[in-house]
Amino acid sequence: MRTKRLGKGLSALIPDQVESSGAVETSDNQLVEVKVAEVKPNPYQPRVNFDEQALAELKDSIREKGLIQPITVRRINSHFELIAGERRLRAAIELGLDKIPAYVMHVETKEEMLELAIVENVQRERLNPIEQANAYQRLLKECNLTQDEIAKKIGKDRSTITNMLRLLRLPRLIQKSVEEGEISVGHARTLLALEVTEQQIQIWKKVVKNDISVRKLEKLVKELSEVKPKQSIKTKKKSVHILKIEDKLRDVFGTKVSVRTRNEGGSIEIEFYSPEDLNRILEIFEKID
Repeated sequence: MRTKRLGKGLSALIPDQVESSGAVETSDNQLVEVKVAEVKPNPYQPRVNFDEQALAELKDSIREKGLIQPITVRRINSHFELIAGERRLRAAIELGLDKIPAYVMHVETKEEMLELAIVENVQRERLNPIEQANAYQRLLKECNLTQDEIAKKIGKDRSTITNMLRLLRLPRLIQKSVEEGEISVGHARTLLALEVTEQQIQIWKKVVKNDISVRKLEKLVKELSEVKPKQSIKTKKKSVHILKIEDKLRDVFGTKVSVRTRNEGGSIEIEFYSPEDLNRILEIFEKID
């Protein structure tokens, strides 16, 4: 009987006992050599951006010292599917290596694959903040985990998970700015205090153009918040129920969502900021359907 290894961080990716073997036929939880051509990418890889400079440095290291850290795979029929170690696999392919060391694990479900890939990437600090947030979102929706369960598996406080997920409420334009390191997570969290999307984008542009620090941004946002009541006197106050619905929809679509009620009906407005952002939202609808 196999023991389930999820929820143990990086130790879940390293078998308790390993054996060196060059055979293609392998049993589970062994360290063996596998043919690079037989390893397929992980379809649940949470990482989107790969640093070319870091990849080049890894290739130099492998060229000089060999591949010290094995990749982790699972067997799928006549080939292997990557669980963790995509940078190492990419480097090996570009270097033209025939075989590389790999841990072979028994992983049956998509949820297990996704969880292991996310744990490996997050604990090795290889995901940018938005990739992390999207990874946590996938664990919530696709693996049906709670924020508390994610926190325990990742080894972080629940508040950290919550704050990272909140980044997905920002317009995609600002999320991309965080991904590219143009603004920090501190900037992004401060912008979340502004409820109006147009205002978030306007202030974000000032931050980028004038290289405004987080502290100065906090002061600016506080000043804007103090004058907000005078500007919104005529705005119809939304019920707590409607506000909660907006929050749920923002979590689903990762953008500003407004619910407007009138009489017995109303409307839902979902904002997008580029053709790519619109396509992203349409893909979410297709998954729901």
